[in-house]
Amino acid sequence: MPGRNDNGPEKYFGDRAGTDKANFHVVPDDGKWTLKKEGEDEHIMQADDKTRAVAQAKELAEEYGSMAILHDDDGKIEDQVEY
Repeated sequence: MPGRNDNGPEKYFGDRAGTDKANFHVVPDDGKWTLKKEGEDEHIMQADDKTRAVAQAKELAEEYGSMAILHDDDGKIEDQVEY
């Protein structure tokens, strides 16, 4: 398919993973909300309350000039906030 990116997540995340430009994702995780830095296995924090995780993601994204990518209960992206 023309224009389709078939490079996979390694290429997509590779340029930013582990750098100050990595985005911050808030994702559902076994009844909690997890904040992860893009491309890293370990989470930054876990919270019972999504609001708390979102606030932390936005704060970090603003500090690093990147994005907070917020997922819904099904794991799909519902919002992106760019700084």
